[in-house]
Amino acid sequence: MKLAGKTALITGGNSGIGLATAKLFKNEGARVAITGRDPTSLEQARQALGEEALSLRSDAGKLEDIEEAMAQIKSRFGHLDILVANAAIAQPAPFNLVSEAQFDETTGINFKGVFFTIQKALPLMREGSSIIVTTSISNQKGAPNFSVYAACKAALRSLVQTLSQELIAQGIRVNAVSPGPTDTPGFGRWGVPQEIVDAAREQFTQKSPLKRFAAPDEIAQAVLFLASADASYIVGHELVVDGGVSLVM
Repeated sequence: MKLAGKTALITGGNSGIGLATAKLFKNEGARVAITGRDPTSLEQARQALGEEALSLRSDAGKLEDIEEAMAQIKSRFGHLDILVANAAIAQPAPFNLVSEAQFDETTGINFKGVFFTIQKALPLMREGSSIIVTTSISNQKGAPNFSVYAACKAALRSLVQTLSQELIAQGIRVNAVSPGPTDTPGFGRWGVPQEIVDAAREQFTQKSPLKRFAAPDEIAQAVLFLASADASYIVGHELVVDGGVSLVM
């Protein structure tokens, strides 16, 4: 029960890595709140987590939604001990075909949304709290056709390094988990033909020394480590959990 007595918010907790993290946190004794945009997957997550969890329909790219979510968390739990800023989207496209709308939506959720989620959560966070940001190995290695996504994840890596210094005076540790290819419902929901998705999956699989994708639970275990007292002396670190993919990229 590494998180007994703790209260945690996981954004994008309605599926994939976020949901796996929420389940693990609950099993480790935490009170859990999750956010998500999709009502169907959010309801499925609510059922999986049980009535004691707080499930909030919230768009991570909209400031008013972020503020409302924090108000509901304050009303329900009073405070936060752990924030996992995990919500993100991917809209791959060749660089010359990226539209302004795609750019704005991706940066709005993947960078602006994380920035203001952390800012608005701070008044709820107590001394000894932990913030974990989900980045990606694409933030250092690059990812063709994912130029906006990768740039946002690089911005988050920089943000983690800055905030880890700014917030440590308040007793708040800030770190990041950087997943490699992970088998989540979001992989392949790119609005492209299935053969392109299949080719990308095969390419990532072949590049992996383990010859497979990560399971969401494997990433969640890394998030738990950074959230818990086991990582009490780790600050400003980006923990790469990619099965060695970045070694050969």
